[in-house]
Amino acid sequence: MKVLVIGNGGREHAIARALSTDPAVTALYCAPGNPGIAEVAELRPVDALDPAAVRDLAVELGADLVVVGPEAPLVAGVADPVRAAGIPVFGPSKAAALLEGSKAFSKEVMAAAGIPTAKAYVCQTEDEYTKALDEFAGFPYVVKDDALAAGKGVVVTEDREAALAHARACGRVVIEEYLDGPEISLFGITDGRTVVPMMPAQDFKRIGDGDTGPNTGGMGSYCPLPWAPEGLTEEVVTTVVQPLVDELDRRGTPFAGLVFAGLALTAKGLRVVEFNARFGDPETQSVLAMLDSPLSELLYAAATGTLAEVPAPRWRDGAAVTVVLAAAGYPGTPRGGDAITGIADAEQLETVVNQAGTRRDGTGTLVTGGGRVLAVTAVAADLAAARAKAYAGVAAVRFDGAQYRTDIAAEATT
Repeated sequence: MKVLVIGNGGREHAIARALSTDPAVTALYCAPGNPGIAEVAELRPVDALDPAAVRDLAVELGADLVVVGPEAPLVAGVADPVRAAGIPVFGPSKAAALLEGSKAFSKEVMAAAGIPTAKAYVCQTEDEYTKALDEFAGFPYVVKDDALAAGKGVVVTEDREAALAHARACGRVVIEEYLDGPEISLFGITDGRTVVPMMPAQDFKRIGDGDTGPNTGGMGSYCPLPWAPEGLTEEVVTTVVQPLVDELDRRGTPFAGLVFAGLALTAKGLRVVEFNARFGDPETQSVLAMLDSPLSELLYAAATGTLAEVPAPRWRDGAAVTVVLAAAGYPGTPRGGDAITGIADAEQLETVVNQAGTRRDGTGTLVTGGGRVLAVTAVAADLAAARAKAYAGVAAVRFDGAQYRTDIAAEATT
């Protein structure tokens, strides 16, 4: 099987890494990729936001499967012309990807499907902002940009003026009630009808230890979740992901790909915080590190409507922890061009380093080239051991201005 992965981040590096060791995969390409992905796949240049260019590349390569990693190409409709060319795609159509592309659309679908979520208002005028914020006074304000914002479009604050300023900056927003309780991420692979859940994980969205500072694309993750209630995965599939998939199918926009349910375990029960239309980053790095069965089998079955015929995924014993290293200035304006060393040293410590915001400079030196630069993942017999191993790997990697959290999975190991 010839597989083309679209994207250039740490999530795509983890996906490509898993596919590179898959016996069913005979050729692996990534476009545009990054220097780390180049070690496991053949890179091809492409504008990932140009649906026709992605289709033409897939046809040129004779791809048997195209896996679209990031949300922006999916929302841009990259999957549609590739499917129209007769090539199976793991990733939803432009219409179905609106689930992530518009928070308002997502809320409307959840209401129609009876999926438990926070009470919310879609707002785009000063008067609407004010009324919605008044409704939720006394609790932290939650203001979400309706459109894609690379994980940084959500503000949770007790400062009403800050909430109002974010709403004004975004224009069209969803203002919703604050959900208490721990958050989890559950991936559901689906062909539009059947849902196959992956291992639940938890990620860390804020830049600073103790969940302080602004939101980011994610600063770390771990799985499994020893504190999660028994039967959680089954409950999420039954009450959240399957109803969602059924509702989208009923509307004539079946979702084939990865439904990422961001959930809060509140005092009132399970509630959906958000849906995404692709693998989460950095949860993917932890979840795929625990996968002990072929990834291509699941992705191809989802892309071809045959998921019900595929065996359930198998999981390794133990636990995985992922720690993200970000560039100076992130999540504001990240600094680029800082030399990166120590990746080989980290991997000598039985960790995996998935690259994201990296590039080669004119001399061939690996340098920082984005906000989240790379992620160190470790697997061990338990969370405490995996955490210790991951942070040993982090200590081996060096670049000026590196930022990382020191508390990833700490609470779950105490």
